[in-house]
Amino acid sequence: MGHFLSFIRLLLVIHCVATAGVSLHSRDEDPVAVLKQLQQDAFATLQNETRALASGCSLNNAAKRRDWEALSEAERLDYIRAVKCLIAKEPISNPKWASAARTRYDDFVALHTNVTPAIHATGNFFAWHRYYLWTYETALRNECGYNGYQPYWNWFSHRDNLLESPLFDGSDTSMGGDGEFFKHSGSLVGGGALWLPSGNGGGCVESGPFKGMEVHMGPTLPSMDNFVPVGGGPNDYNPHCLRRDMTSYVTKTWATTANLLNVTIEAASRSIGAFQLEIEGDRLPENIGFHLMGHAAMAADGADLYTSPNDPVFYFHHAMLDYIWWLWQVFHPEQARTIFGTITMRNDPPSRNATVDDPLDMGELYPHRPIRELLGTLDGTPLCYIYV
Repeated sequence: MGHFLSFIRLLLVIHCVATAGVSLHSRDEDPVAVLKQLQQDAFATLQNETRALASGCSLNNAAKRRDWEALSEAERLDYIRAVKCLIAKEPISNPKWASAARTRYDDFVALHTNVTPAIHATGNFFAWHRYYLWTYETALRNECGYNGYQPYWNWFSHRDNLLESPLFDGSDTSMGGDGEFFKHSGSLVGGGALWLPSGNGGGCVESGPFKGMEVHMGPTLPSMDNFVPVGGGPNDYNPHCLRRDMTSYVTKTWATTANLLNVTIEAASRSIGAFQLEIEGDRLPENIGFHLMGHAAMAADGADLYTSPNDPVFYFHHAMLDYIWWLWQVFHPEQARTIFGTITMRNDPPSRNATVDDPLDMGELYPHRPIRELLGTLDGTPLCYIYV
């Protein structure tokens, strides 16, 4: 019976990839190589499209978001400089809902904190974070002179030892290294459904450009042991150092080829509902999902459901999540503009289904665009980018 089910699964996979024009892969392949091939298949698929692109956006002039590891040293330094520029600027958020904000960077932390229950395990999860990421990228470019676009964190590279990654190696061209040692007993994630072992950090980031970075909100809902919550929102001022506990156990366990294929071209890719549930971690403890995985790998500030944007790597992680959604959309055009979920987190309390006409709440910082305007990265209103 087991062999028969495996054969049926293989037939379904072959049908799926043949329909989407995607190469067939083995789960034994290197996930970095598989991701690269999926990107090439997605680009080829887009090249073969005949529909006209809006507002002059095309594959030729679209912005290209790249892996941090693919950037030159000069490009990395330019990005780091721009982030520090936002940290040095005064906030523009309204003190009525963000009185804890002390910097322009904090505006984004406060915004995310303010709307957290309405943007996770909801119908707007992907679209809201896509828009949020674009506004952050735009601030880096327009307000701080950054010349590139938001890079992504390729979870599959250096997944066995995150501290060897150019993103986390603590060098001058990284986003900082691990935190100093802080005695604790791991982290509880998924609402306490799964315990994860600790790494060797947990304290203040102790190397790289963001050593000694001061953050001003949270922790609000920390998962790491002995990381004590303070207050509950963007009006609770709590200056403290940025903390991390890089935990390669998480990426080694779940940043796998099997999980990548599952959400892009296999079983969990067959509907937006299955895709989103898999990404957000609906099968604890078997699979925590890529969303929780990335946050849990950083632990400490980066794993707080509310104030995780305290850690600048938040934007790399969510760029990678957006990359995975982008791949899924390209390979499943008939469902690419559909959404799944209600307007409350895990439908608690029970609420209506979200619709593509629902506005995305950006506080008073940016226009509240409807979800439909964020469903296509080549729509040109406002998005025009691809992943490479």
